Amino acid sequence: MEKKTRLILALDVTNREDALRIAEEVWEFVDAIKVGYPLVLATGLGIVRELAEFAPIIADFKVADIPNTDRLICDQVFEAGAEAVIVQGFTGKDSLEACIEVASEYKKDVFVVSEMSHPGGTQFLRAAAEPIAKMALEAGAFGLVAPATRPERVREIRKVIGYKLTIISPGVGAQGGKASDVIAAGADWVIVGRSIYKAENPGEAAKQIAAEIEAELHGGN
Repeated sequence: MEKKTRLILALDVTNREDALRIAEEVWEFVDAIKVGYPLVLATGLGIVRELAEFAPIIADFKVADIPNTDRLICDQVFEAGAEAVIVQGFTGKDSLEACIEVASEYKKDVFVVSEMSHPGGTQFLRAAAEPIAKMALEAGAFGLVAPATRPERVREIRKVIGYKLTIISPGVGAQGGKASDVIAAGADWVIVGRSIYKAENPGEAAKQIAAEIEAELHGGN
């Protein structure tokens, strides 16, 4: 993905018309749109290709299964037009390598979850975050997912991987994370959902967050 605004929209609506309308309103302010199970289960996998008309699509399916099943999932994701897929790392190296192998065939990308942004994300995943980050680096993943709600953890993950992988960071807005804080901590992109798609004017909301990121990148604190 090309770094322009450093903003990714998490589009967790469940209505096709709403999804397309919001994508049309925000496309110039986001570098990608992340879609997950809520939208795909409600509308079908074809929504990926429709939304790809507006921005690159990251399929947030948090793929976590045995290697053969992971291959089948990733193949469907990339056939549908996604540019990247998010997978879990706790299933181990063989499962991760299966996802990366499929992505390589399509010349697409894999992001690996190191630690999730909600409070429960610290319960089990925190202890595994650094080993998962190292595994992702060794396996040739494109990037990691690290929590904007805990910028200090983004900073720690950045120390583990250096600048060889990118970091996308969810949790800005409704979950309490601040875009400027997590960019300062070392994230390449921030992921924002409800603060944009539930706004009265999603395009204006996205524009304001993109401006906050821009300010941090060019002089911040």
